[in-house]
Amino acid sequence: MQCRETLGLRFMQKLKPERCWFPRRPHPSCRFLWAQPEIQTQPQEIFSPQPLEADTCVSLIKQCSSRRSVKMVHASMLRSHLHLNLYFLTNLVSQYSSLGSISYAYSLFSSSHSSDPFIWNVMIRGFVDHAQYHRSILLYSQMLELGIRPNNYTFPFVIKACGFLRDFKFGIQVHDDVVEFGYDSDVFVCNSLIVMYGKCESYELSRQVFDRMPERTVTSWSTIIRACSLNGRCEEGLSLFWRMLREDIKPERATILNVMACAHRESDADDICRVAVLNGFDFDQCVHNAALGMYARCGRIDLARSIFDGISNKDLVTWASMIDAYAQADLPLEAIGLFKQMNSQRLLPDSITLLSVIQACSVLASFQHAHAVHGITILTGGFFNNQLAVESAVIDLYVKCGSLTYARKVFDRMQNRNIITWSTMISGYGMHGLGREAYNLFNQMKSSVKPDHIAFVSILSACSHAGLVAEGWECFNSMVRDFGVTPRTEHYACMVDLLGRAGKLDEARGFIERMPIRPDAGVWGTLLGACRIHSNIDLAEMVAKKLLDLDSKNPGRYILLSNIYASSGKTKEAHKIRTLMTNRGVRKISGHTIIEIKNKVYTFSAGDMSHPQTDLIYSELERVMDMIRLEGYTPDINFVLHDVEEETKERMLYVHSEKLAIVFGLLNSGSQSVIRIRKNLRICGDCHTATKLISKVTRREIVARDARRFHHFKDGTCSCGDYW
Repeated sequence: MQCRETLGLRFMQKLKPERCWFPRRPHPSCRFLWAQPEIQTQPQEIFSPQPLEADTCVSLIKQCSSRRSVKMVHASMLRSHLHLNLYFLTNLVSQYSSLGSISYAYSLFSSSHSSDPFIWNVMIRGFVDHAQYHRSILLYSQMLELGIRPNNYTFPFVIKACGFLRDFKFGIQVHDDVVEFGYDSDVFVCNSLIVMYGKCESYELSRQVFDRMPERTVTSWSTIIRACSLNGRCEEGLSLFWRMLREDIKPERATILNVMACAHRESDADDICRVAVLNGFDFDQCVHNAALGMYARCGRIDLARSIFDGISNKDLVTWASMIDAYAQADLPLEAIGLFKQMNSQRLLPDSITLLSVIQACSVLASFQHAHAVHGITILTGGFFNNQLAVESAVIDLYVKCGSLTYARKVFDRMQNRNIITWSTMISGYGMHGLGREAYNLFNQMKSSVKPDHIAFVSILSACSHAGLVAEGWECFNSMVRDFGVTPRTEHYACMVDLLGRAGKLDEARGFIERMPIRPDAGVWGTLLGACRIHSNIDLAEMVAKKLLDLDSKNPGRYILLSNIYASSGKTKEAHKIRTLMTNRGVRKISGHTIIEIKNKVYTFSAGDMSHPQTDLIYSELERVMDMIRLEGYTPDINFVLHDVEEETKERMLYVHSEKLAIVFGLLNSGSQSVIRIRKNLRICGDCHTATKLISKVTRREIVARDARRFHHFKDGTCSCGDYW
């Protein structure tokens, strides 16, 4: 508690913020006018047109702070023939690169025709510093082909490029070169290898490099702890941190930041903060920002907010960290509210902030919020990096808000697309029951981008939801045959789902038995779901035995099996499953449905009586239910698990959260507008049937998103074709 009090005093001091003025946001069409003349704070650089002296050449090159000034020095060097000196030329290449003229730097480098590794290292570093990682790797390969020996300054940058590209295969080759040229004990090279393997999800190799190091710096400890956090080895990362302290190694800022990413318990967070304070980082804003995220991850969003409020001069990272903390804590309204507050401070959001806000909007499935955030990404698109990731996230946002039309518009207008962009759009079609469109888009993607394991999950799931058995088999068989992608459990689960939904239960069971890897709960759970669809009790019982052992804490497994028994009239067996669930301490997740009306979000639970319009809602509900009865609606009481009279079961079905939200939407939205609802669980069969008929008698389009997919109800039909 002493640490907490110290942090409370030092991290959370409320100092009077300094007044800060920001220019108004310009219209995009006049963005080029939004510039202030630079105030010259240093004497203007004046270079004599006379030839340079050799002893002042390097100092003048390093003093250049603009492309114009370095070109003037370059011109003087040409007059003095100093460009023929490799040392001077290398410094010139380095300066051009540092000022952003990477193409000009490479042109000078190419003209040198030098075999000195010094200038090669400078050029490789230039490519890496400008995120041109592929070019740095190509240059390194060319270096080896020409017989130029790399050194301990070459390898860290090449290894860094491999890490950013996640190029594990080439990284292994570079590691072999490190050993061959005798630098496997160099501390800087080893630190780079640790980071690279960590980014490539090969923690074991990171740990091998670390353990074999003859000497370690604090950076070595920081990098291995970072590798732990990147690979989910958080306990090991914490253990290494305490071991480092026991060896009397003083942590640096990076060490504290990396170990904070490993903390998931409040007690660990308190201990780390104590170390941060003792080592003088209690006033470091980067540490404050990381501590904020750490406590949020530990479930203490209140402490995270206290740290946030205690930071007097909040930078963009501070705002982004708190917004992301709310989004990760499933508090989307708080995340969006804080984002609006940030905008009121006239801070331009970066890609990290926008991605967090988009995630919050996705949780709400708010079409209005999606529009607003999309508009902000367009306005600020020229002011942040990672545009591709943001645009891909916007596609996913529109998909989750039920608007494939807008999602496809964003997709079509993108100048560049990567595998994530394609997979998101394919997955979107699948979630909305448009398997044929997903399959066509997947075939279009293959001509330009190699599909990965995520893309195959997207297309296999789309085929499953649409009943495209032949197409699903073709995609699955092409994984290894055409693209060298080894199927994982999620791909097998998609295939079981595909066969099961199509009624091929025996084939699905045989497919599982022939799997080269052990089937997990996801695979067996998919087969159990197929048993519910086709009322195969015998197979369901066999599957349930395996499933309740593998996934005994998942309430959905018990509910599904109980539903199968109940729908087949086996009430005693259904009761036994519910009793087993109670005895094991497994609690059913409460269902709720969200609807947004006029930019305000409303949440309904089954039998909800808390809304101010409750009397009106229930009156309208009775009227709507009478209308759909005339269309042939009969309550499916099999979806009521409680042991009560049939009349009571019917009443319980009428007040499911989906129906309440839909009726509320009918009462409070325009007659031509689309009603959009979101259920946190799978929509029940009775509500699915009722919603189809409601869309018919009210002549309203209803879009329902449940835990698995979208249902578009219109004129008495659903986009899923009752194939769900």
